[in-house]
Amino acid sequence: MASNQPALFHMMAKPTSYHCNIKCEYCFYLEKENIFQDETKETGHTVMPDGVLRRYIKDYIQSHSGDQVDFAWQGGEPTLAGLAFFEKVVKYQKQFANGKTITNSVQTNAIAINRQWAQFFADNHFLLGVSIDGIEAVHDKYRISVNGSPTFERVKRAINLLNEYGVEFNTLTVVNDQNWNKGKETYQALKNLGSTFFQFIPIVEVDRRFPHTHGGHYAPGPNAQLAAFSVPAEGYGKFITDIFNEWIRQGDVGKIYIRLFDSLLGTWMGYPASTCIQSKTCGQALIIEANGDVYSCDHYVYPANNLGNIQLTSLAQLATSKTQQRFGQNKYDKQTNLCKQCEVQSLCYGGCPKHRIIAIEGEKYRHNYLCHSYKKIFHHTAIGMQLMRQAIARGGLASDALGAMQKNYLK
Repeated sequence: MASNQPALFHMMAKPTSYHCNIKCEYCFYLEKENIFQDETKETGHTVMPDGVLRRYIKDYIQSHSGDQVDFAWQGGEPTLAGLAFFEKVVKYQKQFANGKTITNSVQTNAIAINRQWAQFFADNHFLLGVSIDGIEAVHDKYRISVNGSPTFERVKRAINLLNEYGVEFNTLTVVNDQNWNKGKETYQALKNLGSTFFQFIPIVEVDRRFPHTHGGHYAPGPNAQLAAFSVPAEGYGKFITDIFNEWIRQGDVGKIYIRLFDSLLGTWMGYPASTCIQSKTCGQALIIEANGDVYSCDHYVYPANNLGNIQLTSLAQLATSKTQQRFGQNKYDKQTNLCKQCEVQSLCYGGCPKHRIIAIEGEKYRHNYLCHSYKKIFHHTAIGMQLMRQAIARGGLASDALGAMQKNYLK
């Protein structure tokens, strides 16, 4: 592919790499220190250098198809890059926009957000994703500062600032061993914080005391021991179905948006999945590290998944390389026979390859740890999805189906 030919892919940038101002016990990215620490010592850079930033912004805008380019900034903790860094981000985006609409989102623990940050985000229309685990006791179990102090109240204060300055935000909540059976309480806690857009991610991590890489690849052993904080295999399903019931019970359809339900409804209506978990293949969501290295996926920042560096190769070439195409196709090609024969296969296609850690006799490939949870979610939400689809097909809104949904789910 020509270096300037537009392609369909999305980038997430990590301007501070693995560096963070808190130390969440369940964070899968803190271990990346083992990959990048030598380079950090050698170069002295803990933040994306100006040359890499400028090249990234220019290249991403040029190689991105469509009239809108969405920049996503994550970490580690991206605010550690400093306000001046993000002022340069906006400056370069304006310089290279070439008539395209530019948007920015930042995933943050919100600890560093003060009035100056809030004003900047408001002035430049940044969307913020705030990491908060809903219930204070659950949040403070794992999301602790480097000296072991709780962080919930600090995040809550930051959210109040965002509300004061009119900064749009959503919440990202990790489903783990502490809250999988607290869906109803978590829903209410997030609502009380003023969030109207919820995202939930299940934590499934191999115990780091045991080897889980081989030859630069992610390669846990068969039926690997999981870290204690991982969500139980069927716990994620209970959590999400409890969330779905509470969403209906409180009459919040059309008022509060939940990313998984949005994607599911879109799939029921015949649109492509908007989450990678549901997609037939993956590989369209890449990440760029602070040093300009591009990796196949946020969950696959391993040496074997390093596609190259933006200073040497264009993003379009990296995103459409045979290596990346093979990575994405593996999601579909390496499903178990159980997946291929499953009645809800078209809603997840085996789920995230990172979670395929269960060895089953007679199966060539590993099975997804969360399989039973996904089945529970898809079956439980099916009637609701059908009712919302019918309401929209009649020219109405999804919320028009609320009464019928309450009759079905609140018996």
